[in-house]
Parts: sequence; structure tokens; C-alpha cells
Amino acid sequence: MSPALIGVLGLLLMLLLLAASLPVAFVMGVVGVVGFAWVINTPAALAMLSADLHDVLSNYGLTVIPMFVFMGQVCFHAGISRRLFRAAYHWMGWLPGGLAIATVGACAAFGAICGSGPATAATMAAVALPEMRRFNYADSLASGVVAAGGGLGMLIPPSVVFIVYGVLTEQSIGKLFIAGILPGLLVAALFGLVILAQCLRDPARGPAAPRFPLRARLASLKGVIETLLLFALVMGGMFAGWFTPTEGAAVGAAGSLAVAAAGGSFTWRLLWRAAQETVRTSCMVMIIVAGATVFGHFLAVTQIPSGLAAWLAALPLPAWMILLLIVAFYLVAGCFVDALALIMLTIPIFYPVVLQLGYEPIWFGVMIVLVTMMGAITPPVGVNVYVVSGMERDLSLQTVFRGAIPFLVALLAAVALLMLFPGIATWLPGLVR
Repeated sequence: MSPALIGVLGLLLMLLLLAASLPVAFVMGVVGVVGFAWVINTPAALAMLSADLHDVLSNYGLTVIPMFVFMGQVCFHAGISRRLFRAAYHWMGWLPGGLAIATVGACAAFGAICGSGPATAATMAAVALPEMRRFNYADSLASGVVAAGGGLGMLIPPSVVFIVYGVLTEQSIGKLFIAGILPGLLVAALFGLVILAQCLRDPARGPAAPRFPLRARLASLKGVIETLLLFALVMGGMFAGWFTPTEGAAVGAAGSLAVAAAGGSFTWRLLWRAAQETVRTSCMVMIIVAGATVFGHFLAVTQIPSGLAAWLAALPLPAWMILLLIVAFYLVAGCFVDALALIMLTIPIFYPVVLQLGYEPIWFGVMIVLVTMMGAITPPVGVNVYVVSGMERDLSLQTVFRGAIPFLVALLAAVALLMLFPGIATWLPGLVR
């Protein structure tokens, strides 16, 4: 049996096991080891497994993950997310659908100190959903905007997905972070337009809140200062070259503790809960990275990635059409596979193709995050939708999915704009030496 056929069988087996709801990391690891042993031999497969586990779990570049996760957890338990929402509500609540627009703004701000889409969705579900329901917002709009807005945590730096992409492709994590800033703001603005359009057509979906006086609005900005300081410290330091992303993550983690202490919300219980969540989330990400690395080496020996890259590059189609085919694949696959797992599975296959077509790797990283954001709110595996529905037990999955679907239009528009104007993602990184 040829290595390529073994690779195809391995892919099919992996998809069957994933459909059976088995853990993604272990599915990739087991299929990778068994497939590698089939193509080469068992001693080589076991040696590859031990080497990959050691390389991933001792990878210095991946230490940014627990640091940024810890920063987000401390900020959440310190009540910063509530202050962000309150500030956004004071400034935008008077608009049609103003509370929903404020939720998008709070998601974008919290994403700047969190790095995880599901974590951002869970946080805003606890903070913003009760307020929107208190003001008689339609359940579909209120829950849909939280699910979609949570995805901004994947795009606005620091982002766990960007970290994993940077490690896989050996690209600068700092430049990837900086590349996500303008696209993240663009997506947030497009989400706001989607909300405004819905509420202008049907004002009952999102009634406007009372307009606050200027003094109250200015006073609410106090709740944004700590977030701006942390974001400026971490991203500004990396932008200026003062420290690496790993050092920036440590600075951000220490800064979050300082912010909690300065605000009087630091307790040993807060530290313990933040540490617990950090360990749980970081272990999940690291084991997925390890499993995907093993599976990637199995694919490499089957020569499927290089063969597919050569086939796609040889198609009698312009480069932009081949890129559209890759984007379409991610749109469909994102409906069935979690964003992080999908990136881990497919980057070894498509990244060589993108390089061969002459596209900028940093730009492609932003594109991948954008299209996988769609998978977080599309059935059947819309992880953010499940998170929001789990936070509010009386909200059905159908209601949340129905509310989130209109935001796919905004994400598709962002993808189109990024393809037409790649400078949206590459301009800021280009300023960094």
C-alpha cells in the first residue's frame, strides 16, 4: 500500500473518531503514531512520539500561552470585564441596539487582554446578557452578538490562535499580534453595522437605552484605563522592540496582578482561581499542539502535503482563485472542527501552497483566523454558541445560532476587504523592524 493511500486512510479514520466526539488531541496523536508506524516502523514511530512530546512541552515560544491566559483570567476575576461593559454602555447604549453594540466594544476590549474566543464569549455572556435581557432585547440578538463578539478574542492580540500559527509556521508572533489589530477593529465596526441595521429595521429587537450626561460618560472611562494601560504596555513594548512576545506575556501577567492590587480586588482566592483556569486552559492547548505535531509528521512521511501543494500550484487557475478554494475549504471545515484543531491539522498542508503562490505569511495568518472565527458561530460545532447557551440554560442552541448567523455577513465582508486590501493586515507589521 502506498504512503499516500495510508495517509488518506489515516485522515478518514481521524474524521470518524472526531465525529464520535473523542478528544481531538488524542485522536490526532494516536492516528499519527499508528500511521507513522505503518509507513515506517514501530520503533521509529515511538521515537518520533517521544521527541515531539519533548519538543512541544519544552518549547520556549509556547510559554506565552499560559502567561497571556493568566493575564486574562486575573482581569476577569478582578472585575475588569464588567467595567469595560459599563463604559461601553454609557457611550453607546443610546443608539438603536446600543447595548449590543456596547457588547461588541467590550468584547474587543476584553479580547485585548484575554486571547481566547470561548473565554471572551463566556465572560461577556455573564456580564452583558443579563443587561440586554433586562432591557427587553430579543434573545436571538442578545445571545448572537455575545457568541459572535467572543470571536474577537481570537483576532485582537494577544491571541492563542496567532501564537500556535506562529509556532507552526516559524513566523514572528509579535508581528502576527500587531497584524491582528486593524482587522480586529474592522470586524468590530462591521458587527456594529450589522446590529444597527437589524435594530433600524425592527426597533423592538434592541430598544435604545437612556442617554447618559457627558459627566457620567467621562466618569465611566475610568473602567477602561487599566485595559488601555495593559494593552499599551504589552503591545507597545513589542512594537517598540523593548521585549519579545514571551517577555511581553510575562510583563502582561505581572501587570494584571498590579492592576488587580491597585483596584483593591486582589485576593488569594482570585489568584488561586486564575491559576486553576490557566493550568486547565494551557494544558488543553499544549496537548492539542503536541497531538497535531505528531499527526503532522505522519502526514509529512505520506507526502500528502507536498503532493497537494504541487497539485494546487499546478492548477491552470490564477493564484487568487486557488486562495478562494482554500478559504472555502476553511469555511466548510470550520463548521465541523474547532478552530484551533483545524489550524493545527491544515496548516502543514496549505501553508506550503500559500508560500508557493507568493502570498505574505503574516497576511495569511490573519485570513485563517478570520475564516475560523466563522466556525465558532456556525452549526454544528459552533463552540461559542455552545458556551453562550451553557451560560444561560433557558437559551436554546437554535436561538443562539439564529442570532449569530447575521454576523457571518460581516465576517465575509472582512475576508473580502482583506483580500482586496491586504495592507489592512500588513501595514502595521511592516513598520516593525
